[in-house]
Amino acid sequence: MTPQTRRASAASRVFVIVTVSAAVLVAALVAVLVIDAQQTERREAEEVTRAVATSLAALPQLADALEGSDASTRLQPVAEQIMDRSGLDFVTIMSPDGIRITHRDRHEIGRRYIGTIPETPVVLTEEFTGTLGPSVRTIVPIMDDGGRLVGWASVGVTVGSISSEILSRIPFVISIGLALLVAGLIGGWLARRTTRRLAGDLPPGSIRDALASFESVRTLGEALRAQTHEHGNRMHTAVSLLELGRAREAIDILTETSRQSQQLVDQVSPGRGGDPTVGALLLGKAAQARERGIEWSAEIAPGTPRSVLSAVDAVSVVGNLIDNAMDAAASAPAPRWVRVALSTVPAATPTMRVEVSDSGAGVPGDLRERIFEHGFSTKPAGAEGRGVGLALVRSIVTGAGGTLELRPDPTTFVVTLPARPS
Repeated sequence: MTPQTRRASAASRVFVIVTVSAAVLVAALVAVLVIDAQQTERREAEEVTRAVATSLAALPQLADALEGSDASTRLQPVAEQIMDRSGLDFVTIMSPDGIRITHRDRHEIGRRYIGTIPETPVVLTEEFTGTLGPSVRTIVPIMDDGGRLVGWASVGVTVGSISSEILSRIPFVISIGLALLVAGLIGGWLARRTTRRLAGDLPPGSIRDALASFESVRTLGEALRAQTHEHGNRMHTAVSLLELGRAREAIDILTETSRQSQQLVDQVSPGRGGDPTVGALLLGKAAQARERGIEWSAEIAPGTPRSVLSAVDAVSVVGNLIDNAMDAAASAPAPRWVRVALSTVPAATPTMRVEVSDSGAGVPGDLRERIFEHGFSTKPAGAEGRGVGLALVRSIVTGAGGTLELRPDPTTFVVTLPARPS
């Protein structure tokens, strides 16, 4: 005898789902923050290089120095001072044709500038790989008082420096991520604790079975109550007539009751096959429909097979569909009616179909999907506004490999289910 595999409880699954969701969201948030930090540093580098290069090119003594023979001697200390104070990686001043006059590495002075020199005197910001590696740089024209181009000023920050600035923000980003992850773990623990209080250690399938059992007992109870109430009224009437000595009228009432009951049995008895539990449910719902002033029609076609559903699930599916149909019909103007039909679907594999129609106002187009959501209901909260029935019906039907369809004019729920092997 093999031991049964212990399935994870619903509470544990809720904890895992919440925790994993929190971890995924935290990872996504950290990635977004890192990318945003990278873009921010890049924008700051562009703004700083543009501002410094523009300010440097605007200095009047810079244009005067470029026209002298000792330009490099006079401007190299200025460039080094700007680099030290601003934290920039290089400040390069060059001639109009791109020959370096200043550079961080003095050995590079006199060589050609590595980068884009605009054909016209305009400001240009770009990322280019030079002697210091990839860098974000801005080149600005230097003009004399007469508006003549006398040189260029290029200011840049290496990509490595930008990355180091980003790395300095990583601890802050990680701390935020860890705080959110801890919050997610606490949320998962609270969700697990709440779920365990409601469902104990039951697995999700057992919870759904328990809900289906509750719904089956509820709808069967309502049907039996109505049937018992109707038969009780007729029996009391017959007994009263017998006490008054009016035996013939009492016999007529009992005969008519028997005839109506037999007629209903004939409608919902498929001969051989079919689900007797569903047949009994339909008999009880007939009395409930009469009690609510609704014209009732139910029929099981001969040869209709039983579905693969258990008796509890079958009653839950059919009962909830009928309850919704009765609620819709009862709230509509006359004539009020509900029709139920069980039949066989011609197909390669045995399939049975359940159709429940009503004379109600119908379901608005924008709600045709929402009515199957758990907790959603067009009815008020309370005994008739549970928001569970249709969600449970779809869960049971799809879990058994069937389909659930809503058709308009008149409102009809169509369920198809695989048939149980003979």
